[in-house]
Amino acid sequence: MEVAISKSRLALVQGDITEEETDAIVNAANSRLAGGAGVDGAIHRAGGPSIMAECRKIGYCPTGQAVITTGGNLKAKYVIHTVGPVYRGGKGEAGLLASCFTESLKLAASRGLKSVAFPAISTGVYGYPLDEAAEVSLKAVIDYLRSHTDIELVRLVLFDRRSLDVFTEALRKLI
Repeated sequence: MEVAISKSRLALVQGDITEEETDAIVNAANSRLAGGAGVDGAIHRAGGPSIMAECRKIGYCPTGQAVITTGGNLKAKYVIHTVGPVYRGGKGEAGLLASCFTESLKLAASRGLKSVAFPAISTGVYGYPLDEAAEVSLKAVIDYLRSHTDIELVRLVLFDRRSLDVFTEALRKLI
């Protein structure tokens, strides 16, 4: 599904984020930027050791914030690492999750990047309920795109059909 938001496009696709050809892909990182499982592990495996070398130099990223490294061997030139919240029953996590998207988009724009691909941040081992994460994530992206014209394409790359369906339903409700 793809929709126009102001002068930008927002697309939802099912696939492997490590195969994206956007200017940057977003990594659902941990605060130590130490690599891990899920999306984080897949990006580090596909991108090679240069990404981890830069992560070690940066050292830390607080929840809701974002940092940027090379894309290594990926098709994307850059990886934006953002740390999503661990879900603890809805106690402030929505603001932190929204911040992951907003701060990643701000960082991309500050580097002159025009296209960014995101995964479903915090919905894996961090336990954020998929339906709630979809609404918060998409609202943050839509709000950013409505007030900024610097990013031309935001693509949410969902790993499986269920995630794509949940995000598609949430997008239909928001537009």
